[in-house]
Amino acid sequence: MAARISLREYQREFAERLQSAATRGRTASKLGLQVGADGWLVVLADAAELLPVTVITPVPLTRAWFKGVTNIRGKLYSVVDFSAFLGGSAVTMGEQARLLVVGERFRTSCALLIDRSLGLRNPEQLQLRAANGARSTWIKAEYADQDGKAWKELDLPQLIQDPDFLGVGS
Repeated sequence: MAARISLREYQREFAERLQSAATRGRTASKLGLQVGADGWLVVLADAAELLPVTVITPVPLTRAWFKGVTNIRGKLYSVVDFSAFLGGSAVTMGEQARLLVVGERFRTSCALLIDRSLGLRNPEQLQLRAANGARSTWIKAEYADQDGKAWKELDLPQLIQDPDFLGVGS
């Protein structure tokens, strides 16, 4: 029987594994995310943090997918429900929901609300798939894993510059 660890300890260990993977030069490693029914991949260097959901204050006269703003260590971040942005149902605010904070190097204070983290993925175990029709500029590539699960790779720099993403006003 595996030893039980606290949520705080799990998060600390997960953060250490993410940092370790990023500093070892494993830029090929990607973070797997569950967004609605879909699997998404994000380059580790593009994400600053992955946090449990904090209190989100709604902002009036914004689109439904713009959840509002949240305070993370004294700094305000805009929060986008990524599933709703994609046209799906809103993320259920449960234990597994997370905020993916966009890297500070992009000079934006933004976080994506996602259903849950799926941990690190090795791109060497993914097979590139041909795109099915037109796709957004912020989708780098599409893959399938060994089990046949489909994955889309999110291009965060492209997403945060996309006019639809920036147009939060209703």
